[in-house]
Amino acid sequence: MSYGLYIGKNRTADGIAYLAGYGDEPSSHWLEIVPRRQYAAGSTVTVGVTPEADLPGVLSEIPQVAETFRHIRVSYSYYKGVPSPLTNGGLNEHGVAVRDIWSTSRDELIAMTPKTQTGPNYSDLARLVLERARSAREGVELIGALIARHGYADYGGNSHIIADANEAWVVIECAGGQGLWAAERLGPDSIRASRPGYIGKIPVYQPEHPDFRYSDNLVSFAVSQGWYDPAGRQPFDFHVAYGDGKGRWAGVQWIETEMEKRAAAPDKIRIEDIFWAVRTEKLTGDTAGYGQVVPLQGTKHAALRMLWHTQVGAIAAPFVPVFMGATDVPAEYRQHRYLTAGESARFLDRRHGEAQASRVPQGIESTRAATYVFKRLLYLMAQHDELFRPEVTAVWEAVERRLLLAHPGVVETALTLFEAGKAELASAFLTYYSRTELLAALDLGETLAQSLEARTRALFGFSSDDLPRSAQQIW
Repeated sequence: MSYGLYIGKNRTADGIAYLAGYGDEPSSHWLEIVPRRQYAAGSTVTVGVTPEADLPGVLSEIPQVAETFRHIRVSYSYYKGVPSPLTNGGLNEHGVAVRDIWSTSRDELIAMTPKTQTGPNYSDLARLVLERARSAREGVELIGALIARHGYADYGGNSHIIADANEAWVVIECAGGQGLWAAERLGPDSIRASRPGYIGKIPVYQPEHPDFRYSDNLVSFAVSQGWYDPAGRQPFDFHVAYGDGKGRWAGVQWIETEMEKRAAAPDKIRIEDIFWAVRTEKLTGDTAGYGQVVPLQGTKHAALRMLWHTQVGAIAAPFVPVFMGATDVPAEYRQHRYLTAGESARFLDRRHGEAQASRVPQGIESTRAATYVFKRLLYLMAQHDELFRPEVTAVWEAVERRLLLAHPGVVETALTLFEAGKAELASAFLTYYSRTELLAALDLGETLAQSLEARTRALFGFSSDDLPRSAQQIW
């Protein structure tokens, strides 16, 4: 399902807009810094879903662009019938951030989806925006053009939040194979949570309205199905016409209200509040595959764009800065076999042939898997949430305070090197800093897990109950 949260720049203490959230899939997650890549004329990229998908489809080829942009993303290894690796969020070198969030279409649209559907899937769209868009608006136009030209391979409806320093857009792509989509602009005063993504009333009788974009058939198809009556020139309610009719979920209403309260305070919303909004136990638990907070700010050098990353749900890991200019991430944060789809039938040798050889390099697998370390900590916390969660949260918040205090100096140091013409040295510095802090967070997570294990063993013992424990969540 995933979770996205956009905060407009007029609502924050530092005057910067933010896009935050997490991916909500159980398979392995890993952090990647993907470089610019060039492609020969006539190159293509495979998109779509397979016949094994919940809503079956056929993989197809679409044209590749001559060059794709550098970006940071979190990838994961599995969703039903969707080829891996998949992604549902990240940031590119032009300052465009993306979050992919589930958004169910109405039952009739799901039922009419062709079993031979083709075109980009939800992950393809997120990745293609990161690779090709120079602004949030350009990302919306790209999605619309891709759907119009190649179709959309869906699993029941989906949405994206695409954001840059000036604005964000909620884009919803509908099931049904009809090429239906709509987008709503979020501005500097907006606070919007998505889970699922939603759009309400669209002023379709003002086709040039600056805050909305949609497919040419959005209204006519709804009329043809009896889902919208144009008599009286009533506003077109997208959710009523094409959504599941359930409205905004309770968790969305709760977190938007909480963030509105903080925005109304004299110092407005601080980045610590956004960390809290992704970490709070009411919204975040084992289903959160990772955490991400992206400051959408202008910068003098693209390499200084960055995001704050947690390797699992932020309840069990700290936010650590990862810079666009870094060359790579620690091996511990790359893909490991833990929770990677298909790895239970593979070996880390070639004696049984290529088909049964692991997709993970042996050298990477020989390191600690950061996801496993933090997941272990999460499960230890959950056994006695009321005792352990406040302690661990206090530690992560202390780590983040230190990193936030150091951040301006890190940026100034790297910028000084760039302006002095020492780009390679600046990149090496950013790589060293992010790697050092990511590994320090991992070491601390392992230490905390060892401490909680010892205390659990002495005080309580380990539960064998089939029913997992966790904090009370709204969704």
